[in-house]
Amino acid sequence: MSFRVLGTGSYAPPKVVTNDDLSQFLDTSDDWIRQRVGVKERHFSVNETAADMAAKAASTAIENSGVNPEEIDLILLATISGESQVPSTACMVQGLLGLNCMALEVNAACSAFDFALETVAGYFARGKVRKALVIGAERMSRILDFTDRGTAVIFGDGAGALVLEAGENYIDSVFYVQGDDEVIGCGLPVGNSPYYERGQEKKPLAYMDGQATFKFAVNAIVNDCNELVRRNGLTYDDIAYIVPHQANMRIIDFASRKLKVPMEKFSVNIDRFGNTSSASIPMMLDELNRAGKLKRGDLLLLPAFGGGLASACCLLKW
Repeated sequence: MSFRVLGTGSYAPPKVVTNDDLSQFLDTSDDWIRQRVGVKERHFSVNETAADMAAKAASTAIENSGVNPEEIDLILLATISGESQVPSTACMVQGLLGLNCMALEVNAACSAFDFALETVAGYFARGKVRKALVIGAERMSRILDFTDRGTAVIFGDGAGALVLEAGENYIDSVFYVQGDDEVIGCGLPVGNSPYYERGQEKKPLAYMDGQATFKFAVNAIVNDCNELVRRNGLTYDDIAYIVPHQANMRIIDFASRKLKVPMEKFSVNIDRFGNTSSASIPMMLDELNRAGKLKRGDLLLLPAFGGGLASACCLLKW
């Protein structure tokens, strides 16, 4: 027993920031960002938290599913950009939605939505839940270094959500973790303990080695997708869409060429939303769903990669 998708939802804050806006204070340009990342604009939160955005995406997913909110047994949230460590962002979302259910969150950086799907599949397999809400929500602008054009121009804010019920449509998955904080990371404030040895702490802002990330990401998409296709006796002709984490247009394009799968099969919205970390896959799924592009029985590959280093890919039947 795994699950099937009943409804989708997404939310992006109303503030749109273009490449030209960023070039007002960064040594960058619209052409530079488009060529290297593929982003034209992104949404940044002015006053909404990751929990606020998650709750709005969740509300639209619940409405889309036709499920009574009181039927939700579990909220599972993927995020790295909540406003507090305690209470968790998942608990804040539960309160905002007015629900009475268990709520917890997963941190696997940009791969976390896939990790959350694997986690919720376990709850369904054990018969512990009947309906679940899985959300990816990020206020990345809160943790960006806006003096670093290598990261500040890439990311955006937003949230996406799925409502799930017990079913057999979560077919297979692969996961990989290589503990490493040199390539991608974000530190935390160290506090004022008189016993803390200073000098080793990392700044509480996102950092990334672009070249190392590019290599890891392309290999992750190619290897993980190929593994799921191979061991499930499929070909890429059987796959309706590949819905990748929206990190960088060049990464997706390069993976497409290495897989020998046309770009038309890859679903992309990074040009309009930037890299929304764990929110990117559910936001893209909601866009496809509301455009009427997903049909029951369609097979989808959901490859993701990010800090950890971590990668994942899920094979899902719509």
